[in-house]
Amino acid sequence: MADEIQNAGAPGGGAPGGGPGGERRGRGGPGGGAGRGRGPGGGNDRDRGGRGRRDGNTPAEAGGEELVEKLVHINRVSKTVKGGKRFGFAALVVVGDAKGRVGFGHGKAREVPEAIQKATAAAKKAMVRVPLRDGRTLHHDGVGHFGAGRVYVRSATQGTGIIAGGPMRAVFEALGVADVVTKSVGTSNPYNMIRATFAALGEQTSPKAVAQRRGKKIADLMARRGDVSARVAEADAEAVA
Repeated sequence: MADEIQNAGAPGGGAPGGGPGGERRGRGGPGGGAGRGRGPGGGNDRDRGGRGRRDGNTPAEAGGEELVEKLVHINRVSKTVKGGKRFGFAALVVVGDAKGRVGFGHGKAREVPEAIQKATAAAKKAMVRVPLRDGRTLHHDGVGHFGAGRVYVRSATQGTGIIAGGPMRAVFEALGVADVVTKSVGTSNPYNMIRATFAALGEQTSPKAVAQRRGKKIADLMARRGDVSARVAEADAEAVA
């Protein structure tokens, strides 16, 4: 009898979830009773919210194109804290489509794969387009300078190959250059070498762009000092256009 009186007097007593008290907990409580779908923490709302967050965090693909990723350098770094040292990793990555677009980026993380992932994402965002002659070499020679590093890049005939070492080779392979001659002086720091190489590539211009800027025909620019016949110059101009 005492148990029956206690159950009757308790708020929301009787059957589980029954009575006014049980209904209030069901509608307002986090996933309680029949009002689970209507509550702020209800099952249906939670499912919809989860799907929305996953769709929003899905990374967009780079236009459906295949990119060439080159890991140039990875370095272990440490930070001294009160309890000792915290080790991390820094990665330098070059990304290109082998069709005239290339970029570089660096990232830091506690683990190597995460650092490479950050560097790759940064490289994809910083891609630039470089004009190529016949899709295999540069249009003209160039010089790039960054910090203590200085690089020289020169166009080459077909069959020369990529004459470059270290970080510079990774840049030209990702860019899609097949014939080039380079020289790096002043530093062996891969970060400075990469930046100096991109400074040299940023100065590359195509005959078509120069002709539009100067208001001339491409054939007039291709006929250098009369050492190329007019017919050959016109053929080269049509190929460039």
